[in-house]
Amino acid sequence: MAGDPDLPRTQGFALACERGGADVLEIGIPFSDPIADGPEIQRAGQRALRSGTRPRDVLGLAASLRQRSEIPIVLMSYANPIYAMGLETFSERARDAGVDGVIVPDLSWEASDEIRGPFDACGVDVIQMVAPSTPPERAAAIAGSSRGFLYVVARFGTTGAQPDLPDDLPARISDLHRATDLPLAVGFGVTTAAHVRALAAAGADGIVVGSAIVQKIGEDPKPEVVERFVAELTLSLSS
Repeated sequence: MAGDPDLPRTQGFALACERGGADVLEIGIPFSDPIADGPEIQRAGQRALRSGTRPRDVLGLAASLRQRSEIPIVLMSYANPIYAMGLETFSERARDAGVDGVIVPDLSWEASDEIRGPFDACGVDVIQMVAPSTPPERAAAIAGSSRGFLYVVARFGTTGAQPDLPDDLPARISDLHRATDLPLAVGFGVTTAAHVRALAAAGADGIVVGSAIVQKIGEDPKPEVVERFVAELTLSLSS
């Protein structure tokens, strides 16, 4: 979450994730009504807003990270901050900052048509999401309009650290691989190294860990803590 607890330390946490073995950075733009997020990210967003973090600051953070690293950067933003800045302006600033993709979790597939044009024109991937309840035909259509990868929401409800993964997730991953050639990145509730290993074994191409990292930062905001935790997750793929 950009700005939790402040922007300079967010950059340190992001680079720590890369040192720990992360392949992609997902950076959240704080928003007052994060309907897809659970308590960990909600609290982080509130801390970031209280510190004065605004969307333009997050784009500045992305630009600063791009000067330090070539790691792909994906912004997670609700629709309101994007529309408030203006679709074309946000898209252009994201491109200029070196952003590779954007996730907008509160826009339906149909409503996302409007934003895809400006982002496509700027070479920024609009990454679509499929929910556990998405029917196969609709999932295939959503995948057809996604760029970069398809975000597979692992469970019903909001984000948040969880003890277990849903039992039906391997079958869903297999079905989605038959529906699209895009890489599948699975998130929502992925918390432990055991989860990472299980998802890799089930055929996930990417594994998204958000709340667990945000929770670590809230408990002990040191880059070395984040780096160790991410390393535990990534090293589990080779063990």
